[in-house]
Amino acid sequence: MSGATRARQAQVLLIGGGINGTGIARDLALRGVSVLLVERREIGSGTSWASSGMIHGGLRYLQQDPEVTHHSCLDSGAIQRIAPHLVFRIPFLMPIFADDPIGPELVEVGLEMYDAYQPLKNGRPHTRLTPAQALELEPALSDRLECAFTLDEWGVDAARLCVANALDATGHGARVLTHTEALAPLLSGTGEVVGATVRDTLTGERFDVHADLTLNAAGPWVPQVAEMMGESVIQRPGKGIHLVFERRVSNLAIYAKGVDGRDMFTFPHEQNSMAGTTDDDYYGDLDRIDTTEDEVAYVLQAMERSIPTIRHHRITHTIQGVRPTMYGFGSYEDELSRDYAIIDHGREGQAQGLFTITGGKLAAYRLMAEDAADQLCARLGNREPCRTAELPLPGGEEEADVGALATRHAIGLPAALRLAFRHGSRADEVLAGADPELRPAKLVCACEPVLDTELRHVARTEGLRKLSDCQLRVRLGVGACQGSGCGASAAGVLAEELGWDAERTIHELAELAALRWRAVAPVLEGAQVTAMEVHRSVHFGMIGMSGDLP
Repeated sequence: MSGATRARQAQVLLIGGGINGTGIARDLALRGVSVLLVERREIGSGTSWASSGMIHGGLRYLQQDPEVTHHSCLDSGAIQRIAPHLVFRIPFLMPIFADDPIGPELVEVGLEMYDAYQPLKNGRPHTRLTPAQALELEPALSDRLECAFTLDEWGVDAARLCVANALDATGHGARVLTHTEALAPLLSGTGEVVGATVRDTLTGERFDVHADLTLNAAGPWVPQVAEMMGESVIQRPGKGIHLVFERRVSNLAIYAKGVDGRDMFTFPHEQNSMAGTTDDDYYGDLDRIDTTEDEVAYVLQAMERSIPTIRHHRITHTIQGVRPTMYGFGSYEDELSRDYAIIDHGREGQAQGLFTITGGKLAAYRLMAEDAADQLCARLGNREPCRTAELPLPGGEEEADVGALATRHAIGLPAALRLAFRHGSRADEVLAGADPELRPAKLVCACEPVLDTELRHVARTEGLRKLSDCQLRVRLGVGACQGSGCGASAAGVLAEELGWDAERTIHELAELAALRWRAVAPVLEGAQVTAMEVHRSVHFGMIGMSGDLP
């Protein structure tokens, strides 16, 4: 995947490189369709990155959206088969308190209904626990609980899932251009949409992409792209935030309720724990989504009800994003459908050749992509079947031998584990450029951890173009140091790989610092603000970058 690749002809132009866009690109490419995808930022950098990373049916959708639950559970099973290295089981613990709006008997009825879906996603049936049993599992729980229930869900590295889909798409002939935005439609003499004029946001180069069909898969930016194309798509975007803790609060996910009754939870996610999420109508700038102090307080208040000691755990940063929820009037945000729609604007509007996908959930992305690809292929006359549920994603071919990987390349076991998680069976390829004796792999980020060889690999083979994109590709800078301890080293590695001069390197580092500061600022209190400023100044001031700090 590279913004440097220049291609101006395709059967299908995809606008948007989140999980929907990359999933559709992979499906089409596997059917032999010529695909070109443009993403105005980085792969998976919008809603996908900001999601909870859950590939679950969603217990709360069961009553109002049973089809969403069914599709999500079905696709969760498929994702586990095709990307086993990227998924991890998350056992949930649901404490029940006397003042809960729904008592344990009714809760158990819902869980019994949900149990019917568990085999689709390799989940275990629920169990009911006494207070003593629940506290034995998780001593940090509030001792006010009446009982508790367990249930099974699954998590995934959503950003790497997007990258894996994009890599497989390019491996089957698709072209993926990051940091490339669609500016205007290309129209035929009869007014049919036949592609778009696009611009590389890093180089400024503009060029036309001619395509038989164009699909708008821009997530919450769908209405903007539709308007640019002369059409109208209405969404009801919902903002959600997560708090990210320095370490795991628990190895279990623990349900909690907000003061307004909203279901939330804290859950283990890779090296950390996350807590959330909120759901509020959003009318602001999609390119500048910030977390407020009120949102942080709201989530902590909810978590404190289930885990009284939650404030003892250090919060390193926040993640925030906007869901591309389909429009619904007269409902609270929680009540809106998480279903999706595929719009053929040639039938429902005036723009022949233009399609849009809107709504949906991460957990059902593959089925959504199959549906979209089916409709596009029908228009193109392509009768090839969908194979995305059968063929593994890159790295999912077989299980990596972590111990052998660590020994063979003389790297620590934690680094080997993270490489195997992100790259699966292809972890050896990531380390191919390292020599244990002549050029051993070096640790760049101790928090995750990230090796210099992994940075070189993603720059050479995945089309990485910016330092800040390493947050998504390899989780650089999202640990305890928030980039202040590893940003400069990583910038040096990428400068060597991508040919950056000193000015470009410092600009990239300043941009990473600005992004991490926005993520950290909402959770800093008192002396933490001063400590963070001193910490950043020590690291960045030494290379003359202090004037560029936000």
